[in-house]
Amino acid sequence: MTDKLTQLRSLTTVVADTGDIDAIRKYQPQDATTNPSLILKAAQLPDYQPLVQEAVDWAKTQSKDSDQQLIDASDRLAVNIGCEILKIIPGRISTEVDARLSFDTQASINKARRLIELYSQAGVSSDRILIKLASTWEGIRAAEVLEQEGINCNLTLLFSFAQARACAEAGAFLISPFVGRILDWYKQNTDQKEYTAEQDPGVLSVTQIYDYYKTHGYSTVVMGASFRNTGEILELAGCDRLTIGPNLLEELSQAEGEVVRKLADKGATQPRPPRLTEAEFRWEHNQDAMATEKLAEGIRNFTIDQGKLEQMLSTML
Repeated sequence: MTDKLTQLRSLTTVVADTGDIDAIRKYQPQDATTNPSLILKAAQLPDYQPLVQEAVDWAKTQSKDSDQQLIDASDRLAVNIGCEILKIIPGRISTEVDARLSFDTQASINKARRLIELYSQAGVSSDRILIKLASTWEGIRAAEVLEQEGINCNLTLLFSFAQARACAEAGAFLISPFVGRILDWYKQNTDQKEYTAEQDPGVLSVTQIYDYYKTHGYSTVVMGASFRNTGEILELAGCDRLTIGPNLLEELSQAEGEVVRKLADKGATQPRPPRLTEAEFRWEHNQDAMATEKLAEGIRNFTIDQGKLEQMLSTML
């Protein structure tokens, strides 16, 4: 019998949740995703030092203002790393908009356009890029504008059903519901400390979203993310895409046993409900304590890592 990773690939598009070139070469995913935390880790790897230096040198040619140089170097580095990854994978790279812009629609749009411009200057067309935006109301509105311009988006830090609904209604190309972080919250904030894969609240959330999208005929891709164990992954076999870190990819590649499809598209059978208004979205999201807390925490943590990256770059500028 083939290993579980090989079987999973026959049911689901496997995406690498890493900026590590060596890991991407090893597991040969279709796509790859990065975020500020992964870019920070990648920037410290020896193989990436020429890309870091190039970003810094380039930024110095763009402006004499130190603050602008830092912004330019950060953007260029994210694109440099994305370009390296695109040399290996056949599909798309997800590159994230600065988390500090999560509540500013126009600034998010401007940053996305800038990243696409930098990729274009590097010879990479927009159809190989997904722009990652936090699934705030403002981020979702930015995605709606960008999708209409032909810039596909990956809506991340997604924890609530309200976020998922609003993303589909905005025509987002892809969403990344965070399975493991949902599980973390329930372990920390409820009396139940252990969950089977079938009971896992993150798995149940993605399953609900997937079934809702397919039943109502939404084309938005569901890509489960942020996994804590292979049980969560295998319980979502059949999901459109799953983005998986190197450790769990390795575990799956070494595991034997049958992988069974758990999610399946049965086709659209129900009419779509009216679009959520901003007030409805904010209320429904607010009523989900887990989602409210994890979205805010995710934005804060990405901002912290972006700050660490900028601190590192500032010493070189």
